[in-house]
Amino acid sequence: MRPVRTGRRLLIALVAGLTLMCCAGGTAAAFFLTGLGGNSSTTNTAALGCGVTTVVNANSKLPSIASLGEEQIHNAAIIISVGQQLKVPPRGWVIAIATALQESVLRNLGDLGAANDHDSLGLFQQRPSQGWGTPEQLMDPVYASRKFYQKLLTVHGWERMALTDAAQAVQISAYPDAYAKHEPLATLIVNTLAHGAARAAGSVVDLRCARPGEVAASGWTVPVRGEITSGFRPPDRPTHNGVDLAAGRGTPIHAAAAGVVITATCNAIGPDGKPWGCWRDGSTSVLGCGWYVEILHPGNIITRYCHMVDRPDVVVGQTVAAGEQIGRVGSTGNSSGPHCHFEVHINGDRYPSGAIDPVPFMNQQGAPLGGAP
Repeated sequence: MRPVRTGRRLLIALVAGLTLMCCAGGTAAAFFLTGLGGNSSTTNTAALGCGVTTVVNANSKLPSIASLGEEQIHNAAIIISVGQQLKVPPRGWVIAIATALQESVLRNLGDLGAANDHDSLGLFQQRPSQGWGTPEQLMDPVYASRKFYQKLLTVHGWERMALTDAAQAVQISAYPDAYAKHEPLATLIVNTLAHGAARAAGSVVDLRCARPGEVAASGWTVPVRGEITSGFRPPDRPTHNGVDLAAGRGTPIHAAAAGVVITATCNAIGPDGKPWGCWRDGSTSVLGCGWYVEILHPGNIITRYCHMVDRPDVVVGQTVAAGEQIGRVGSTGNSSGPHCHFEVHINGDRYPSGAIDPVPFMNQQGAPLGGAP
């Protein structure tokens, strides 16, 4: 595969020693990250769409997507349509497009001379010398996409893998962690060109919105099944930087997506300003998240899970899969009863300035919050 000079590991350097308060004040920056956010906390996944069985026509007039050019969008449509014809589930389309974004920026690259990695060609930078096909074949986006999917389908458990692991199992790149950063854009592309299919689960011939507990094609899932009892920054709680998901004490809390744990600790300060600890329940007069976890996901997205009943099941530096249990619901820290306070932050910003409303964000990912446990 062609060398990737911009690949970096998922775990980035973040400011250490930050004292976190679950409901700390601050004003959030306006959020206009197309395809990742939203402007209505009431929009549900079904209303947004979860794909259709009609095969994408790459030769039709295609919508604009982010800063991509016509050639790139056309090639993405080809990748999706080939996946549909091969009956590969939508998760495979997201993986394939993220791979092509890393390898070729969705451009059908020919021989680049000294810039080539040996004889790498096409959307996926596949090499004739490694048995992918002839140079002429690999320069055909349809053929190249088909070969990618055929190899992906031989990877045991690829549907449950983190995107970067599944892509690496196919590509065998010298930069195995480079694919992850393209997952948000690949999700947006699939949702835009395939009527929200990245929010889907099920087979390509029976697409449906992902159910609670399932991982959507986007790679996201519901962290806790429970009713939303307090929303994002309501008028009476303008510093409430997430949503509260009510659930019984001990209910499992799951990683909303694959990523790396960057925080797993106790943060609870009593009314007297002294450490309160997390060996007992908190109250509304206690500050902090209690036992809590933060996970860094592709695209510099951070999720936070507060008020766990006891020490988290994960440790800092641990890689977790979407849906993996990371702790259990409790009422430690600034809490009046068992629930999971869930936050989403963008741009790797742990502060209130990076917090966004989790409800529209999770709707876009196909993992709507709320609903009975």
